[in-house]
Amino acid sequence: MKNRWFTVCLLTLMTVGAAAQHLGTEYRLKKVVRVPGRQGIAADSSYYYVSDTRGLYKFDKQWNLVKSRVQTAADGLFPHPDKANHFGDIDVFEGRIYAGNERFEFGRGYNIAVSVYDTQTLEWIEDIPWQAASGQVEVSGIAIDREKRLVWMSDWVDSRYVYCYSLDTKQYYTKMQCRPTPYWCQGIYVADGQMLFSADDGEANYHIADCIYKADVSEVPYTGLTEGVEVVKESPFSVKLDKKGQCVTRKGPVAAGAMARPLVLFREMADFRRAGEIEGLTVDPVTDELLVLNNRGTQIVLGMSQGPFTQEGYTEEIHEVYVYEKVR
Repeated sequence: MKNRWFTVCLLTLMTVGAAAQHLGTEYRLKKVVRVPGRQGIAADSSYYYVSDTRGLYKFDKQWNLVKSRVQTAADGLFPHPDKANHFGDIDVFEGRIYAGNERFEFGRGYNIAVSVYDTQTLEWIEDIPWQAASGQVEVSGIAIDREKRLVWMSDWVDSRYVYCYSLDTKQYYTKMQCRPTPYWCQGIYVADGQMLFSADDGEANYHIADCIYKADVSEVPYTGLTEGVEVVKESPFSVKLDKKGQCVTRKGPVAAGAMARPLVLFREMADFRRAGEIEGLTVDPVTDELLVLNNRGTQIVLGMSQGPFTQEGYTEEIHEVYVYEKVR
């Protein structure tokens, strides 16, 4: 009888866990936790994971640090440190951490990849290569669509699109145009067929709050790449011209198509302790709590810190995870 009761309880807990990770419509701030990383936040059933520009941190569910790795000359956290120097937001799925990795310099990303790490050891496993032909020029965040087995990448430099790859084939799948564009998208997350976007669209200098938006990604048709011709860009927002003033074009792989979805305001983050730079976000699969990482205390120009707001008493940038409980 006792064994039967234990089995019933275990199955109930497993059912509850499987049914979790659903988005709500209203959230209430529960607590704020200071963390060592400034980029991303992810959660599985047992741990929280935080990414810094050059580090990964693993916490238990009481926010005790249990493991960390930081890129140094002795510790090769980055698989190719000569090519990449910057993690963005992260996600976790099936025992793997998925991190946006790139070389980032004053508002531009290079050598983009999805770097995959083991959740137990924080050791690098593999890279999912980026397709420049997709049009993506930076990676600020990663989101796993667990139902469709897709990995999405956001672009902070040009947030008009988010870019999708297959987890099974490791190949480019499609891209989605955001209508309207979330200004300076920092992180994304997928649950219930909905994608959340954290946008650094506030203004720290004026204490204007950043926002989170939402879009429907329940249907994601494959488009892939095709052979074609496109204009060569000199920068993400300008085209390259020849000596005659005509646009330079190239032949080769190009995006074969895209989808478009409307974005709606999900939440204005007016309850941050100070408006700053919103970063990654996730939903706890056990509690359904919404977790959002925010940085405060420094001025940011083109994604690079220019020093603290000394007139307000700050001497360094403060990184905090805001934990919101779902009201409904």
